[in-house]
Amino acid sequence: MTINRRDMCFVLSGLLPIATGMEAFAVEDSSLPSATFPFDQLPINLANNAQIRPVLKGKLDTGESLEVHETTLPPGGMPHAVHHHPHSEMWLIREGTVELTISGTSHVLGPGSVGFVHSNEQHGIKNIGATPATYFVVAVGPGAGS
Repeated sequence: MTINRRDMCFVLSGLLPIATGMEAFAVEDSSLPSATFPFDQLPINLANNAQIRPVLKGKLDTGESLEVHETTLPPGGMPHAVHHHPHSEMWLIREGTVELTISGTSHVLGPGSVGFVHSNEQHGIKNIGATPATYFVVAVGPGAGS
């Protein structure tokens, strides 16, 4: 009996999981698990006069990176200069008044407002109110949270 290359590849592909100690079709689940994040248990980090509470960071089952944090800016505060990056971002304004600049156009947002910027679009946020401004950031896509 002779065996051709196609048959040999078929046989070898079936042996690979056994040789590596893995069952056929086994996939390691490294995605974010379902969870809750009580606000009073979130750590507080300080950066550029901003209070930042990291909430979660990881990959979704569908492959996208996801990062969520809450930021509190003092009056006149900015977390960083205008910039762009590969992931998309959404801001959910909890309190205060911010100016969200997207591609050179400024938008004033207050409590309950939402801002969104897609991948690689220039953007920045600043507290333009007289009181602290607090908002959640939801970043989705390549490099989210980097």
